[in-house]
Amino acid sequence: MAFNVYRIIGGVGVGLASAICPMYIAEVAPSNLRGTLVSWNQFAIIFGQLVVYFVNFLILGEHTNPVIEKIGETLYAVHPSSDLWTISTGWRYMFGSEAYVAAVFTILVCFVPESPRYLALNGNDSRALTILSRINGKKAADAILSQIKETVTVKSERLFSFGIMVIFVGVMLSVFQQAVGINAVLYYAPRIFDSMGMGNPMVQTVIMGIVNIVFTLVAVFTVEKLGRKPLLIWGSIGMAIGALGVALSNIVEVNPLVPVVCIMVYSASFMFSWGPICWVLISEIFPNTIRSAAVAIAVAFQWIFNFIVSSTFVPMYNMSLGSMGDKFGHMFAYALYGLICIVAAWFVYRLVPETKGKTLEDMTALWRKKSSK
Repeated sequence: MAFNVYRIIGGVGVGLASAICPMYIAEVAPSNLRGTLVSWNQFAIIFGQLVVYFVNFLILGEHTNPVIEKIGETLYAVHPSSDLWTISTGWRYMFGSEAYVAAVFTILVCFVPESPRYLALNGNDSRALTILSRINGKKAADAILSQIKETVTVKSERLFSFGIMVIFVGVMLSVFQQAVGINAVLYYAPRIFDSMGMGNPMVQTVIMGIVNIVFTLVAVFTVEKLGRKPLLIWGSIGMAIGALGVALSNIVEVNPLVPVVCIMVYSASFMFSWGPICWVLISEIFPNTIRSAAVAIAVAFQWIFNFIVSSTFVPMYNMSLGSMGDKFGHMFAYALYGLICIVAAWFVYRLVPETKGKTLEDMTALWRKKSSK
């Protein structure tokens, strides 16, 4: 019971941070650096995941992970001869290691200035101007503050004051980021590679972690040059090719290296597109007066679909049919994700506005114009 309570408390903290961090970065960053800086947030998440792989490896030490064996159609159990240290003790050290990082984060947050747009919305123009001057210089700060004040007549507005389309676009960006299936691949990477006949699946998992970091950096250094939409569209296409390649590998006999490469393509394509760029768009696409509520709703949908995808992946992956056996489930899961990637590319092309080089106040004007049509 206590374990579940603390997991919920931790989940609330992660949920708040995942919504507030990119929104805060977008509100303090100059418009020409906003996409890059929000992308660094995603890089930090991916880098943190890679660090956790190594921290857990060091905690594990000479112990080994328990062997899980199938004892029924949907039942699994730990083999009695397995090393049980991870189950009895090791997981406590792994969870505990997070506390040190969280403590440092808590201390550093105390030195972070308030968002100048939040201060302006609440009538504290002098503090807002001071922070804007430190970031942009005095001359630019005056112009930015004037622009903020021009687009804000009230502290907040009703959620649908700018029409339903802006909320729909923001929510669907979150939905597609999860529905393309990336977290299922990341969560179950060792098992997936093991089912493909790889000798040491953890090696491929670490390699994939390094690939993810490299391609997140691609987004960091190109998002302000190429724009948000091109990266999302090409990333969706790359993910579709990778996912459909894995699906095809379960229909025809290929070298085991082929599906591994396809998964790497799939994962790398996500990391320079939907991984960071979705957060960039969610943090900047909403007008000032509804941003906090709209971002919260979009992120809530993101976590809902994270749960849906991660909880449905294993049943789908293990589906069996006729002579194909469980290869049918492997094929079906990746074919489904590949098709969703194609729909995601069409969605971005048709409905998502390009935000490169635009201020947050420009987005207020854009959606107000669209809602008045």
